[in-house]
Amino acid sequence: MVISMSPEQSRMARAALGWSLTRLAAEANIGRATVARFELGEQVQSDSVDAMVRAFTAAGMELLDAGRPLKAGGLGVRFQAK
Repeated sequence: MVISMSPEQSRMARAALGWSLTRLAAEANIGRATVARFELGEQVQSDSVDAMVRAFTAAGMELLDAGRPLKAGGLGVRFQAK
């Protein structure tokens, strides 16, 4: 998967969805500790980040400027247009 995500975006997306660390871990089929480490800015497997991105995308979230240098407005998340 080409899209990446920052720890801040993960926290923003979880907040928007009302998900706990445990819920994201379950939706992404990864360990809760992996999610917690990622959101603290620690290194995790890229496959784990991809799984979290897929979980957020399946839940209707869009990552803004993911994997690109910051532009005006910076990184963020939003619900996908229907």
